[in-house]
Parts: sequence; C-alpha cells; structure tokens
Amino acid sequence: MATIERLDRYHFHEHDWETFEEIRDWFEWEVPDRFNIAAYVCDRWAEETPEQTALFVEDESGATDTYTFAEFEAAASRLANHLAASGVERGDRIGVNLPQKPETAIAHVAAWKLGAVSVPLSTLFGPDGLGYRLADAGASACIVDGSNVGALRRARDDYDLDLASVLVVDGQPEGDEQAYADAVAGRDAEYEAVDTPAEDDALLIYTSGTTGDPKGVRHAHRVLLGHLPGIQTVADFEFGDETRFWTPAEWAWIASLFNIVFPALFYGRPVLAYHGGEFDPAKAFDLLDRYDITMLFAPATALKFMMQVPSEEYDVDSLRVIGSGGETLGESVAEWAAETFSGAAVHEGYGQTEANVTVVENGSLAEQRTGSMGLAAPGHEVTIVDPETGEPTVEPNQVGEIAVRYEGDPVCFKEYWNEPAKTDTKVRNGWLLTEDLGRIDEDGYFYFESRKDDVIISSGYRIGPEEIEESLASHDAVTDAAVIGVPHEERGEVPKAFVLVADGYDPGNELRETLMAHVKDRLAKYEYPREVEFVAELPRTTTGKVRRQSLREQEGLDD
Repeated sequence: MATIERLDRYHFHEHDWETFEEIRDWFEWEVPDRFNIAAYVCDRWAEETPEQTALFVEDESGATDTYTFAEFEAAASRLANHLAASGVERGDRIGVNLPQKPETAIAHVAAWKLGAVSVPLSTLFGPDGLGYRLADAGASACIVDGSNVGALRRARDDYDLDLASVLVVDGQPEGDEQAYADAVAGRDAEYEAVDTPAEDDALLIYTSGTTGDPKGVRHAHRVLLGHLPGIQTVADFEFGDETRFWTPAEWAWIASLFNIVFPALFYGRPVLAYHGGEFDPAKAFDLLDRYDITMLFAPATALKFMMQVPSEEYDVDSLRVIGSGGETLGESVAEWAAETFSGAAVHEGYGQTEANVTVVENGSLAEQRTGSMGLAAPGHEVTIVDPETGEPTVEPNQVGEIAVRYEGDPVCFKEYWNEPAKTDTKVRNGWLLTEDLGRIDEDGYFYFESRKDDVIISSGYRIGPEEIEESLASHDAVTDAAVIGVPHEERGEVPKAFVLVADGYDPGNELRETLMAHVKDRLAKYEYPREVEFVAELPRTTTGKVRRQSLREQEGLDD
C-alpha cells in the first residue's frame, strides 16, 4: 500500500488555542497534488488501526452491528471489484440511492477507489426525482435500497436509463438487477484506491434552484479537505479517541456526508448509521445515550422535535457539541440544548452545496452573538458583495450578497454539470455568489438576512419551486401553478401551491389531496405542497412569467 501523507494542518485538535484569530493566522490550505478521499477515510485506517470501529449500525428492529476499518475497507473493495467487473470505469457516475446504512458509506468509498464519481440520491425521491438526476448524470450504475427500488424501476422505464449494474440492498431484485449481498459475495477483498489528482471529480450532487431543473454540482476529491477547518471549529476540536458522531439526517446531502460521515472517518473516528424510518425524537435521545455520542449534527427542526421529549430518563452527558445548519437555530433552541445536554456547546455553521461550512460559530474561542451565524471559518475568505455589480461592499452592516473567494478554496465546487452559463452566473469577479443576502458587522460576524432567490428551506431541505410547479402542471386537472414557501412552526417553511384548475375539475378538498399526493409520488416526500390554494389567475410579469414576489406579498410575507 502506498504511503499516505498525514496532512498536519488539519489536526487542529492536537493544539491548544487561545483565540479564533490565532487559528486563522496559523492555518493554511494543505492540498496535495494527488489526493483520493477513499485512501484517507478508509484505506489508511485499515492499514494503521484495522480493529478500530468505523461504523456502529442499528436498524428500526433494534438489530445492531459494527464495522471495523478492516471490515469497512474489505466491503468497499468487494464492491469496487464488482463494479469494475461490470464495466464501470474511472470517471463514470454511480448513483447511491440508500438511506443511513453502512452500504451507503461503502458505496461512496468503492466509487472513489475506482476513480469513479458518486452521485448521492435521497430515498425520498420518486421516479421523476431519481430519473432526471440519473439521466442527467449519465450514470452507469446504481446501488438502491429495497425501500425505493420501485421508484428506480419506473425511472428506468420513463427515462430510458442505461445502467450496467443495479444492486438492490435489502430487497428483491427483478430482471437484470442483482441483490447487493450476492453481487459482492466472493469478490476479492482487496482494491487499493487509485492514485487520483486532488482535482479529479469525486462527487456529483444535485441542488435545487428557482429556475430550471436541479443542477449537478461537481466536486473534486479536495472538497473533503475544504470541509475540515469549518467542521473542526464547529465541533469544538473534539476529535479525540473517545469521539463518536451521529446525524439524524439522511446520508444523501452535502451536510450529512461531509459535515459528519467523512470528516469523522478522515480522523479515524466512528459514526453511527441508524436506519429507523421517520425521525423519532425519543429514539434520538436513546441513541445518544446508548452509543455515547459526543458530536451531534442536527437541523433546527429535529432539535425542536426533541425539545418536546422529557429527557430526564436518558444519560446524554457524553454529548459535547451540537452542530446545526441549513436553517436558523433560534435562541430558545440553543438555550434548551445547552441546558439539556449539560452545557454542551451549540454551534451553527453556514454553507451550501457549492461551498459548504464557510461561516462558523465556536463559543470556546469567540463570542457567540445573537442572530449571527459566526465568523468566516479558517482558510475561507467570505465577504458581502453588491448584488448588482458583484463588487465587495465596504461599509459594515450593509446588506448585500454573501460571497466566498473562489480560487484556491478546496471546498468550492468546480462547476455545474453541463451548465457553463449557470456556472458563469454563480462565479463572478473571483467570488462564488451564494444567492443569500446578509451583512457583516465591524468585527467580522455574519448575519443572514434573506434569500436572494425563491428557494424554500423546509426542515433543512432546499426545495426549488419550479420542480414542484412542473410536477403539478403535469396533472390533467392543472392548467398552471406557482409555488412559494410559507412559514411553518416546526419545519421553518413549507411549500404552498397556487393552482389554476382546468375546465371540468372541481377545485375542492378531493382534488387538493390528489395533487399533493401526485407531487409526493413523483418528486420527493419532503417536496410536496403542504398547502394548495385554488385561484382564478396568477400574477405575472410583462413577459408572462409568474411573479412569486406578488404571491409572497399577498400572503403578507414580504415587507
């Protein structure tokens, strides 16, 4: 096995720090010319500490398992050998449509061992959500959970997907599909990660916007290194021998995979994979207790649900840090968490699929200010730019667009897959534009103001209204539709649809339920409109486009 360089700059936890500025002055990016994520999160630990636990595993029935790093590496190698034998080559895209199971991490690592590109896909996606992404990516293989294989089968028919290998985890294969366990059984348990440039593609992950179809975000292997300074800071540098990590979020998003799973494995620390269906706040307490979790990453919605559970019967003193992101945490949640978890630090982080964890909180080294997302993470240059010109603003507290310096920052995406024009819009004057409005005070603290676009953030999920609108319009009863986000006590926001009904259909409760189910079935379960209002007309611009701004004003949501 080739020697794997240690990369000392990312071992913040081995130093004693007095101030946040001290870390930022000390840190500089250390990105080797050759870097493969699989080698660093799997292969090296299988060589150095083979019996160290990589994954704790539990399912809804209570059945448990563990994977050592040696077992984890062997499983990934078997899958890599199967995929290679199926014709998957370096640079090919591999869909990973699995929930929070060990096979999820194994599938990503196997893809990277091959030099292939993993495509995370939520098991909440219906056939349209899956089909569009797999077709757009030109995927040559897909590992799918038995719970969602029906949606994949419909997608293969509807989108004429050319998949050389479909492996079904915990389900019954049909046609040319194979059971995952059978496919990897008997395969060679050795497959050393190929030597890849750090700039080679590792991940193609889709994000929803306000216009057009979901965009494929191309990330290089270096993206993991780009996450580490922010994650170390949010985690309060808790990466010692006793640390254990868990997030209730599905392992299909940049935040769950690169805020928790792969940073933990990079440092040789175990992660809990719990597959238990819908989020259960009482079960979350139980897991924190039984697995002695030290680092929890949870969206504000999950924490709000946990606030409703009597916590006295659980021993959660092991928890040292709670990280959160994707939606505003709120002072009451932070206060409850600090009290419930014996003073555990509660830190927010800010980022997006294209450039994640670029602004962070750390209460140990920097003041936490009410309403603030924190300071620019070590290594990242973040500023406020004029939304019109793209030029940095000068005055403190002047509202503008949050922007991240693009060149030289390994966390930044390479480009949008097959969308050069959209890439050019996203990256201007050397800055990656987040499309979020905010301000920065005289001490460098960032404050989120609003989104520049119409993206809806519900329970931490980013939802593009246009995809829902198109799904609604595909129903015979709908002439046209517009979707906006409206406030929701638990989820932050939920989609609300305004629908023009076709002649011959009754705009009543039955149709309302039918349309909600139609979207839920075709897209993702979190995307369907929780409210549907039937209208006689939709507000439009002079060019005929639906004006969502007018709908928000109508709902009393904009000043």
